[in-house]
Amino acid sequence: MRDIVDRRPNLVFIALAGYFLLCIALRLAASPSLEIDEAEQAFLSQFLQLGYGPQPPFYNWLQYGLAQLIGTSVATMSMLKNGLLFLCCLFYGLAAQLVLKDRRLSAIAMFGVLSLPPVFLLAQRDLSHTVAALFAVSLFLYGFLRTLKRPSLFSYLLTGVAVGIGVISKYNFVLVPIAAILAVLPEPELRKRIFDWRILAAIGIAGVIALPHGLWVFQNLDDASSGTLNEMKEREAEGRLMQAFHGVFALASATIGGSLVTLLVFGLVFRDKAGPIWQAESQWTRILGRMIAICLLGVLLVVLGVAATHVREKWLVLFLVLLPLYLCLKVEAAKIDPAPGFRRFVPLIACIVLGALVVVSARAVVRPWFGDYSKLNIPYAAFVEEVVKTEGRPPALVLTNDRQIAGNIRTRLADASVVIPHLSGMQAADATKRPLLVVWRDEANPAPLPATLNEALKASGVAESAVNPRKLELPYIYASGADRYGFSYIWVGD
Repeated sequence: MRDIVDRRPNLVFIALAGYFLLCIALRLAASPSLEIDEAEQAFLSQFLQLGYGPQPPFYNWLQYGLAQLIGTSVATMSMLKNGLLFLCCLFYGLAAQLVLKDRRLSAIAMFGVLSLPPVFLLAQRDLSHTVAALFAVSLFLYGFLRTLKRPSLFSYLLTGVAVGIGVISKYNFVLVPIAAILAVLPEPELRKRIFDWRILAAIGIAGVIALPHGLWVFQNLDDASSGTLNEMKEREAEGRLMQAFHGVFALASATIGGSLVTLLVFGLVFRDKAGPIWQAESQWTRILGRMIAICLLGVLLVVLGVAATHVREKWLVLFLVLLPLYLCLKVEAAKIDPAPGFRRFVPLIACIVLGALVVVSARAVVRPWFGDYSKLNIPYAAFVEEVVKTEGRPPALVLTNDRQIAGNIRTRLADASVVIPHLSGMQAADATKRPLLVVWRDEANPAPLPATLNEALKASGVAESAVNPRKLELPYIYASGADRYGFSYIWVGD
């Protein structure tokens, strides 16, 4: 294995690409229905906007562009997500090669990204904006380390591009470049890179990229910030002191949960060298260590500042992704031969990521055996096919009150406008489109037609006599026995 890495150093990138191609293939095989984030992306891919709510728009823009090129489908969404994850690992590996002399260690660092639960598990289950932010962190890390090692105008501009992309990918990304600058300041040899005139070019290009969305945030501050802040405060605590306690505990738990697998893997691989590795230090370990510490300290200040009581692992992965490279730098600083560790590391990581991928991919098939159905089991495709077959043509306009329904129908009816009245509104050009399909699943509402959809029908000029609700029950995907899922819908012809 050592000889293979020496003779064919690009083999690790090929293996990485193979893994993400397998992720795409298994996702396509699992189910034609969408998870929560996938459905939201499918629905929003109809619109090109400067902002979409509490999440920055970079991932939405990429999804919109891909939808315009090749359409909206499970395939395009899986390609985008896994493509960004591949680029994240690729640039991470290139960044590692800048500061690590041994190719095996840089490969360990790159594959170490896959040991993070939000990458090998959550991303394959249902993530979007965090994936884009992970790509931005890796691109920034590559540009930043290249600037420190071999400064050029290109490296500064690349770093600025990464910062701009990161800011419009996930708001907590801003801690990463701030931490990087603060981490370099104590190093006399590298401090001058921060005060180089070319950093103004980096700031300028970052500002140009982030400015359009920044203007939207300024005009829609509540929409941009309320979602995450409300989620962080989901647990009520009595008194400021108890809020602080719950917040610190939540942060500590999320940090441990997000880094535990990585630490265990490295601990097992280099178990007989743990002491020297712990004590070893270099200029690069100091910089990466400070970056991680400053980022987590920044999160702690935010948690205490907003009285947050809930922190999720996926919020911290943008900072914990630096951990594999930090650990590899510690190994190199300890002057340990990485070849034996590499031979143990690769099979261990392969077992973890492939095992998780099998579990995630098989859940749509296995869960119905126990009478438990997920969103992947809901027969949206069969519903659309049955309605189109019954009516003899596809609808031109679809109204619904649920993003899950909207996104799934969007993947089946590429030429139809799919509208959620209370979210996207209904344009004048859409209101008169016919045929019209109204579909909902609202068990909590005793009325046959939800109020928002009833009002939208009136606004589109549909007479009450044409409103004839129907029921359609279809077998679940991978149904156990005769279990069925029910849809309610209205069809309005010309």
